[in-house]
Amino acid sequence: MSTKILIVDDDPNICELLRLYFENEGYEVKTASDGAEGVSYFKMYEPDLVLLDIMLPKKDGWQVCREIREISSKPVIMVTAKGDVFDKVLGLELGADDFIVKPFDMKEVSARIKAVLRRYNAHDNQMEDEVIKFDNIEISLQKYELKLRGKPVDIPPKELELLYFLASNFNRVFTRDQLLDKVWGFDYLGDSRTVDVHVKRLREKLEGVSDKWTLKTVWGVGYKFELLQ
Repeated sequence: MSTKILIVDDDPNICELLRLYFENEGYEVKTASDGAEGVSYFKMYEPDLVLLDIMLPKKDGWQVCREIREISSKPVIMVTAKGDVFDKVLGLELGADDFIVKPFDMKEVSARIKAVLRRYNAHDNQMEDEVIKFDNIEISLQKYELKLRGKPVDIPPKELELLYFLASNFNRVFTRDQLLDKVWGFDYLGDSRTVDVHVKRLREKLEGVSDKWTLKTVWGVGYKFELLQ
């Protein structure tokens, strides 16, 4: 089956250009001209990847990304006319997998799509049946499920992926840049505070769950999932 791409952009010329290019590369392509249509098409079409413009009518790209992340972990590449670090940080916090700045080169877009899909598929298949278990915690990537004291807890995909990665490499320290590379999966240029934000949210969920492990800050270095006993 062909890989399905959903393009959400209110510029019909860009949509048509991308559609023709990627259909020629063997992808199956659907386009949407506003944010509301993008969310609707995502639910109906179930694409393998979304190319999502930020400045959209009806619902902007941020809102579309939020709604996609509520129901799916499929890759989202955000397309923006802005090269602003704030946009990248916000996009990462909402769960975007990569960023492309307009004007873009079609070969670059193609390369980024292939790289993101490669990482997603490798990540999806890697230890997909393995559930990480420690005292009062279970983390399943296959189900995208976190259980604390045996009860499921709502958690965004990127938070779960970060926790899974740290817990599967327990007692090992990772820098923020390493975590961005391993969990978000691309070279991120700019402020790495998105990692701090995700760790803060994880700690709020994990507070008081166990005295046998902790999500620890190693000052001046980064973070680790530390076993205490």
